[in-house]
Formats: sequence, structure tokens, C-alpha cells
Amino acid sequence: MHSNKKGLPEGNPRRQPLDYLRSWATRHGRTVRDQMLRGAAYGVGSGAVSLLLIWWQGRR
Repeated sequence: MHSNKKGLPEGNPRRQPLDYLRSWATRHGRTVRDQMLRGAAYGVGSGAVSLLLIWWQGRR
């Protein structure tokens, strides 16, 4: 498979996003699903810290 100047795979336009995501996963050693779960966990953790700070400020 050849790549264009942007590093995106050439070929069927409908296959480009899937091929790009597969190659991204190969380059970074994790799947897109795993990366999305990491992002969600980070967001939940950030929200929990924010709620803890608001609760603590309310007690003072």
C-alpha cells in the first residue's frame, strides 16, 4: 500500500480511515478502543478530583 504526502493510505476512500487507524495502532502499540478507554478514564478521574476539591472548599 502506498502513502500520499500526508502519510494517509491511498486507495478506496472508504477504507482510508480504517487503514489509517490500523496503522496508527501498529505504530503506537495499542488499539483505538484501548486509547478511548484511557481517555474516558482520564476524564472520569479529572471529574472526580474536581468534585473532591469543590466538596473540600465547601466544608471550609
